[in-house]
Amino acid sequence: MQRDTFEQALAREGFTALVTVTREAGDLGEHTHPFEAKALILLGEIAIRVGDNERVYREGDVFHLAANVAHAERYGPAGVQYLVGRK
Repeated sequence: MQRDTFEQALAREGFTALVTVTREAGDLGEHTHPFEAKALILLGEIAIRVGDNERVYREGDVFHLAANVAHAERYGPAGVQYLVGRK
């Protein structure tokens, strides 16, 4: 998905707080967020594990997490950069 198309979709869906996040290679253990998040991968890759299920997202992919969902994150060898909308 292209960034401008993603930003338009976020606005339609009520995601008003847009943030660009950059993470170096590594892991972030299980945690939750008090907000719903929808993100477009701009560079690199991120693996998100919810329970026993893990999925890898790469440039152009979109991930969506509901608020308060326990998950873990693993960032690819080159890290990751993503644009995330929160609500």
